Amino acid sequence: MNIQQLLTQRISQAMIMAGANSDCDALIKQSAKVQFGDYQANGIMATAKKMGMPPRALAEQVLKHLDIDDIADKVEIAGPGFINIFLKASWIAEQNEIALNSDKLNITLPAKPQTIVIDYSAPNVAKEMHVGHLRSTIIGDASVRVLSFLGHNVIRANHVGDWGTQFGMLIAYLEKMQNEHANDMELADLESFYRAAKKHYDEDEVFAEKARNYVVKLQSGDEYCRTMWRKLVDITMTQNIATYKRLNVTLSLNDTMGESIYNSMLPGIVADLKQKKLAVESDGAIVVFLDEFKNKEGEPMGVIIQKRDGGYLYATTDIACVKYRYEQLHAERIIYYTDSRQHQHLEQVWLIAHKAKYVPESLKLEHHMFGMMLGKDGKPFKTRSGDTVKLNDLLDEATERATALIRAKNPELTNKELAQIVDAVAIGAVKYADLSKNRTTDYVFDWDNMLSFEGNTAPYLQYAYTRVLSIFKKAGITDDDLTGTVSLASDKERALATRLIQFDETIATVAAEGTPHVLCAYLYDIATLFSSFYENCPILTAENDTLKMSRLKLASLTAKTLKIGLEMLGIKTVEKM
Repeated sequence: MNIQQLLTQRISQAMIMAGANSDCDALIKQSAKVQFGDYQANGIMATAKKMGMPPRALAEQVLKHLDIDDIADKVEIAGPGFINIFLKASWIAEQNEIALNSDKLNITLPAKPQTIVIDYSAPNVAKEMHVGHLRSTIIGDASVRVLSFLGHNVIRANHVGDWGTQFGMLIAYLEKMQNEHANDMELADLESFYRAAKKHYDEDEVFAEKARNYVVKLQSGDEYCRTMWRKLVDITMTQNIATYKRLNVTLSLNDTMGESIYNSMLPGIVADLKQKKLAVESDGAIVVFLDEFKNKEGEPMGVIIQKRDGGYLYATTDIACVKYRYEQLHAERIIYYTDSRQHQHLEQVWLIAHKAKYVPESLKLEHHMFGMMLGKDGKPFKTRSGDTVKLNDLLDEATERATALIRAKNPELTNKELAQIVDAVAIGAVKYADLSKNRTTDYVFDWDNMLSFEGNTAPYLQYAYTRVLSIFKKAGITDDDLTGTVSLASDKERALATRLIQFDETIATVAAEGTPHVLCAYLYDIATLFSSFYENCPILTAENDTLKMSRLKLASLTAKTLKIGLEMLGIKTVEKM
């Protein structure tokens, strides 16, 4: 149980004993300013209003029943009825000891782990990944890492666009290329391949006719077309896996769940929705009309699930997808990481799945949407020529910039050390620049800021980690040599120690809401608090060995917290910079 949960439990009990209903909410928050204590209970006002009594009077009654002497040395009423809580330094020190001696830093693990499906990345076949895939890929992967750390059974679902009418065109062009080149193509430039296939389709009617025939054959299960289609998927995903590895993202080939998986389910879903009177024919198409969504005329909005020509749409596939994830993968929670433009589509798909009883109301369906990456001009991030930036080109530039920066700062590094540090800093900087922004908003991509060793950046946190390690190297000791207990004599020690034990509630927030920027802000706090502690509280030259060991323990917990926190974000640490 983290501090927030513990205080919520104790204060809610006191509120009930003071006459409040059992559903009262203590609304425990971390205090914004040190003079208001470590935590505040902000729920008194709302509860007092329901009870018809002055908030301050209720607060006074709550304090009479409140039993937190074991963890707090002062509790006071402020303003109209806020309750400020000042934690005991001895209790904070004890919690630091427990965290330091725990494999997972005393993080509260769920009593009953869930099976959670996380849908993220989702590139298209025969197209290279571009910057538009970055946010889904790295935010989704951070969520995977956090929930896996907590012990949940996390299923990574890379919902790859591997089906549709364009595959007739792509198969026909792959065939043409293989006929003209004895050896199999490697499709080194997927974008060029796709553009060339489209050009042939638009300009060569014989080619276009063959492509249309191949679509029908592919969807009918033709063995030759399936083999060619599989080749396109494999080549694309092999390249994507190399990009994931470079990005330090945990997706593997085994996590590929293409749209094709659900193809056999689509006729049955359309038939079932018609049989259940949820879908009707309209102008030759099969449509589900939803009263919950209105069009511009105020009429129920129609979601087409089968076109006049018999073809299916994304909505049909996504209905099948959520049904499959519940029935076959036994998901108890499904999280989608796609941009905000997909929100209404997903809401409609989920509503249809619920109406059809394909999934129960208990299944948590969440769209963790995100904004766009913008250039300094405030427009979507593009190359100078206006083209979409390829993801690998972005990572190449990050590597070049980081190499120049680190070589200038530390010319004595060996080539092997330089390569290791550059990889961690370059990729970490790109990822952290994104992850540290609230995912629901657009953000401006800025090379200078992201590679800075100052401010809320990956290099700053990575450097803070190496700084702690250097203290232990200088002292010639390891964690195994630490003795004694943590004691908090100064304000700087107390501030760092308090923030360190708030890691638990930080992770709880990120796990619940899919907000890695909350973790980034927390780690930045830890790094800045450690810097202040380091400058004001001598460690290796402390007044006595007891104090030295206490401060080394705080330093050790800081390093572990930074390392685990950065690992949850998919960002590497290095031992020297």
